[in-house]
Amino acid sequence: MDLRHLRHFVAVAEELHFSRAAARLGIGQPPLSQSIQALESELGTKLFERTKRHVELTEPGQLLLKEAREILARTESAVVLTRRAAKGEVGELRVGFTAASPFLPVVPRIIDAYRRASPDVHLTLTELPSLRQLAALADGRIDVGFVREPRTPTGDAFTFHTVLREPLIAVLRDDHRLAARDPVPLAELAGEPFVFYPADYGTSTLEQVMALCAAAGFKPDVAQEAREAFTIIGLIAAGLGVSILPAQLRQVAVEGVVYRSLDTAEAYTTLLLAHRRGERSPLVRAFTDLAERFV
Repeated sequence: MDLRHLRHFVAVAEELHFSRAAARLGIGQPPLSQSIQALESELGTKLFERTKRHVELTEPGQLLLKEAREILARTESAVVLTRRAAKGEVGELRVGFTAASPFLPVVPRIIDAYRRASPDVHLTLTELPSLRQLAALADGRIDVGFVREPRTPTGDAFTFHTVLREPLIAVLRDDHRLAARDPVPLAELAGEPFVFYPADYGTSTLEQVMALCAAAGFKPDVAQEAREAFTIIGLIAAGLGVSILPAQLRQVAVEGVVYRSLDTAEAYTTLLLAHRRGERSPLVRAFTDLAERFV
């Protein structure tokens, strides 16, 4: 039995007329009759009672009609689903993002536009520091990730698409000696207690700030560690030190905290969209294609 036999059978069962069924199927009546006979032979039962003037379903034929319609409908559904999957319109896409990236308007816009364009794709969003996102990409736990540009070479493992370049800024208490300066001389932060991410947290911002300060001739004295940018800002308000963070965090309005630009053109960070190199997933391709229209 094949789908062709079932389609032929359903056409005859619905028309109860071989000539009309043959015309509907676009085939001759003799091949249609042969197809029905072959199906009946395979099933070992008559499906139609037929005379020169009358065609009627037998009881087994009535039972087969219900099943045949369901089989053909499921087959068509499978074809449509497969074609949509090949276009990246259905399935699950796992997206990583840093804690601060939703503060950049472009990231929510990309996610919202993708959700609207592909409503049948289930989006799973996971917050992770940049370096941990790259590890999650490498072992297949996420499919794409919004990451800060890593300073450590990643070899050929990933493909990166630039989303946005933004400044790094000084975060100070409003009574700090440098709070009135704008820009703040980076070298003036030497010797200041820093509130910053732990070395093992996996954020690229840590790497970038350490390299930036090294170029200015000093290593930050990290007096207090915190894993969240919001906590860092809160601890600065409490007088525990200073920090250097991406500029979009200016939006975090905390009483007693000011944000100041730095005096070096090298004080910037780049947000990237990353995926595995050679990725063939239509879902990833659709997401990255859409994202590139926003940058």
